Amino acid sequence: MLNLFQHLINKNINKKITAFAASIMKISIELTLTPLKDDYESHIIDFIKALRASEFKVLENPLSTQIYGDYDTLMPFLTREIKKSFSEIEIAVLNMKIVKTDRSDYEPDF
Repeated sequence: MLNLFQHLINKNINKKITAFAASIMKISIELTLTPLKDDYESHIIDFIKALRASEFKVLENPLSTQIYGDYDTLMPFLTREIKKSFSEIEIAVLNMKIVKTDRSDYEPDF
C-alpha cells in the first residue's frame, strides 16, 4: 500500500513538473533600433546598455542586438525599455524578429 501511495505522489509531482516546464517558453529576439535623427548614436548606445544591464543573455553585432530568455519575463522587460527609448526620441523605427526557441548557442555547421 505504501508503494502505491508513493507511486501516486511521484506521478503527481512528475505531472506538475512537466506542466511547469511546458509553461516556460524560451524565445530569441533580434532588435535593430533606428532613431531618425542626426544624433542617433547615443540613443542606440543607451538602449543597448539597458539590455546589457538586464538579467537576460545579450549578444551584439554591428547590425543588430539579440536578446534571449523566457517569453513571460523578457517581453514585459522589452516593452518597458522600448517605451523608455521611444520617449527620448522624436521619431524612431524598431525592427524586431522573434523566434520561439533559444538560439543563443547557435553555431553554423557549414
